[in-house]
Amino acid sequence: SKVPGGHRLLNPGERLRVEHLKDDYQVGSGTLRGALALLVSDQLVVPQAQRGFRVAPMSLVDLEDLTRTRTLLECAAVRDSIRYGDDEWEARVVSAYHKLCRAEERLQADPVAAFPEWEDRNRAFHDSLTSASPSRWIKHFQALLYQQAQRYRLLSASGGREPATSVHEEHREIFEAVMARDVERADRVGAQHIAFSLNIIKREGLLT
Repeated sequence: SKVPGGHRLLNPGERLRVEHLKDDYQVGSGTLRGALALLVSDQLVVPQAQRGFRVAPMSLVDLEDLTRTRTLLECAAVRDSIRYGDDEWEARVVSAYHKLCRAEERLQADPVAAFPEWEDRNRAFHDSLTSASPSRWIKHFQALLYQQAQRYRLLSASGGREPATSVHEEHREIFEAVMARDVERADRVGAQHIAFSLNIIKREGLLT
């Protein structure tokens, strides 16, 4: 299968051949190796001694660990934002939520075509929720974990049967809890939302 832009979707554990990637992406060796180094640092690609690189593996154990860690960090950052957020923070959340709602309407109509836009606006919404947190380290690691979780979201979207309306309802609950500055409710619905992909993947048996 292919991702937006026409490039083939790479499978977990797949060997990455530099010569093939150069042709696929029309870039030079230096540019490609620099990109691979960044992917290694983000743990999306795994180096192999004298044997090049492979796409990082995916597993249910990894997803469970990722989900637990994301819940700890993201919920802490949302609590910070509720505590420290001002009118400008609220305006960012309102704007991001409005744009996400429009993307989710298009997602219901055409899931394949609308998914890239939805993914961008989903990330923008979650970034807005935590943007008033004063902790740069929480934000840094939250961004890394979100990037890791994207692979599992793609898997759950392609293999699960969960309607887009379910995701929208969870986003609405998060938005309402945050706007009400209800920390306890924001914690509860936020943790439930972060586990969304995990629950689908476990239910559908998409990973072992």
